Order: sequence, then structure tokens, then C-alpha cells
Amino acid sequence: MLYSTQRLVSMAISVALVMFSAIVHEVAHGWMALRLGDPTAKEAGRLTLDPRAHLDGFGSIALPLIMAAMGGPVFAFAKPVPYDPRRLRHPGKDDALVALAGPVSNILQALLGTALVYAVWNLGYGAVVAGNVPYEALFWAMRVCTTYVYVNLTLAFFNLIPLPPLDGSKLLLPLLRGKAKMEYYRIQHYAMPILLILLYVLPEFLGVDPLGAFLDLTAGNLYDLLLSGV
Repeated sequence: MLYSTQRLVSMAISVALVMFSAIVHEVAHGWMALRLGDPTAKEAGRLTLDPRAHLDGFGSIALPLIMAAMGGPVFAFAKPVPYDPRRLRHPGKDDALVALAGPVSNILQALLGTALVYAVWNLGYGAVVAGNVPYEALFWAMRVCTTYVYVNLTLAFFNLIPLPPLDGSKLLLPLLRGKAKMEYYRIQHYAMPILLILLYVLPEFLGVDPLGAFLDLTAGNLYDLLLSGV
């Protein structure tokens, strides 16, 4: 019973943090676009951390709940912040910078989370030993902080995958010409089925998990490196 309660609380923590981190990710896109000359997101009222402006029923709530229940990496997406590449001062280059702003925001959040992990551990451990703070309080504080780090690393590297409509594909787009660019736009129509195959079909039915392997190699190894001192 205790294990089940802890698992449910951990799932709730993961989902709440991934929703918050995904919102920051989208606001970062809009903020960068504004800095580069495009106020579309600001005009649409999307440069806010108010979740009501960003949450997507499937991507922000259902998807992370499903993934948390499955016990794998938890990530989500919010409603994309609108921007107009034609209003950017340097279309092409600036388009790539707007795309990169989202994953960079997640890396910065992961670094903030890492600082919180060490602060909570260094302050909380002594308080627990002295009997001033219950162990459970330190356990859950550490769980929140470490989950925040891992969630943001996962979101950053997942979004860097060069598959439309993920941010990594927009970094690749300025390099494409002619038939390669046409192929990019053709693949974009099948992006969601491809993602669903990577997320569910291959791992569940074929026992092959290329996405999980990629995230373990990138987000997982960086997570271990950042928290190696705890």
C-alpha cells in the first residue's frame, strides 16, 4: 500500500514538473522570436507562464500520465507558441534560433534543478541528522528536485531529435535544399504516427526501444554526471 502511494505521488510530481517545464519551453520559443523581431506570441498572449494559455489535453496531461504509468521517461508538449518566420529580421538563421530556445530553456532548468539538489541535500541532511527535519521531508524534497533535473534533460534531448515537428528538425531545415527540403515537408505529415511507433509500438510489441536508448545515452548519462556528487 505504501509503495503504491509513493508511486502515485511520484507520478503526480513527474507530470506536474513536465507540464511546467514544457510551458517554459514554449514561452522560450516566443520570447526568442520577440527578441528577433516577431511579436506574434506576445500579441497572442502566450508570453506567460499561466498554464491555461498553454496546456494541451493530450500532450500536456494524457501523454505524461500514460508514460508515467508505464514507468518510462516522462515528457509532454504544450500548445506550440505561434510565431511568423516572415516577421523575423533574418529568416532562416533566426528560425533556427527560435527552435533552439526551447531545448536551451530545458538545459537551463536542469542546471537550476541541479543547484537545488545540492542545496537541499547539503542543508537537509544535517537537519535530518540533528532531528530538526523528518527524513520523509528530505526524501520528497530530493525527489522533486532530481525529477525536475531528469524531466528537463529528457525534454531537451527529445526535442532535439531531427523529426518534424520537433525542434531538432527546424535546426536541420536551413541546411536542406531542393528535393531534401521537399522530403522534409513530406515526412512532416507522418510525424505523429512515427512518434507513436517510436514511443509505444516498437518497445511494447517488438522489444526494441531506440528512443529509450537515445535518451539513456544523452539525458541519462548527463543526469548521472550532474548528480554524481550526491
